[in-house]
Amino acid sequence: MSRTSKNHDPELSHRLSRRGMLGVAAGAAAMLGAAVPASAAPVTAAQDRGHGRGGPVLPPGRLGIQLYSLRDKVSTLGFAPVFAELAKYGYDEVEFAGYTQGSAGPITLAQLKRLARDHGLNPIGSHVNYYDDNNPGAYSFAQNLEKVLDDAQALGLKHIGTASGPWRYGATVDGWKRAAEDFNTYGAAARRRGMKFYQHNHAEEFSFATDKPKVRLYDVLLAETDPNLVYLEMDIYWAYVAQFRFGKQVDGTPAPFDPLRYVLRQPDRYPLFHVKDGERNDAARDGYDMVDVGDGDIDYKRFISAVNKTHGGRRDHHWQAEHDNPVESFAFARKSSAHLHSLREKDC
Repeated sequence: MSRTSKNHDPELSHRLSRRGMLGVAAGAAAMLGAAVPASAAPVTAAQDRGHGRGGPVLPPGRLGIQLYSLRDKVSTLGFAPVFAELAKYGYDEVEFAGYTQGSAGPITLAQLKRLARDHGLNPIGSHVNYYDDNNPGAYSFAQNLEKVLDDAQALGLKHIGTASGPWRYGATVDGWKRAAEDFNTYGAAARRRGMKFYQHNHAEEFSFATDKPKVRLYDVLLAETDPNLVYLEMDIYWAYVAQFRFGKQVDGTPAPFDPLRYVLRQPDRYPLFHVKDGERNDAARDGYDMVDVGDGDIDYKRFISAVNKTHGGRRDHHWQAEHDNPVESFAFARKSSAHLHSLREKDC
């Protein structure tokens, strides 16, 4: 959380402090071991690839892929050939971005679940829209919560979430508090079915409230959602983009943050991660150009290793490779798996 938001909204500060303490004991050892200053720029993967003789950084059985990255193949070939390729590349899990397969023909949820299992892939989660207030029949949490949860349950998902930001009621603190109430409702409904509701960030979640420009909106989301009901899927790439774009307040006052510190404060709130890479480019709006995992400057050895050191870290977290627009999606999937499996802890 930013120091500035704590100083300028006492109520929000109290909530963040109280909820942050839930993760302090679990994350303290990792924070000390990682020695990550809040304002530090990420060590680049190019500087330290970490292919040593130590143990693997990637926990066994925890590598997945967001199928949005392979949407071109799913829509033309269908799920079966895609799952077969992913199994060959060493993936363990898949995260859905829709349950249809375009020109490849219809498929039922039961068939889809069986197909994933037959290829040794665990369906770990799915992205569904948060809301569409103009369409009461929309397939979204706000408009058809029970249908969304029915489908997730039919697929055997343990996590069901949204990649939509909490913008339904605007970009004010009160607007995000209202969105947090929605998320708490969805989280409670998911929990009753044995699932976890989660939200996936983009960069803008780390921007500042329009009515309180010293308050970071992501801090509002963390403070106002129940940690037992609402979980987060950190998209690490977009979090580092946010570090570049929103490391200063609107008036130019420095407001640095480190994405990893958010996780280490409350590791139990982050069961899922999106692993996508970026090549640093200070001339670009985002500060990075998105590239295949392993070709960029985000240090995943550092990041995953630090999360592994938290309580249950190697068991409780899932890592989903992703690229929004890969040049060749199968090549991206193959390269990403190879790179992440190659990462090794530092030798003793």
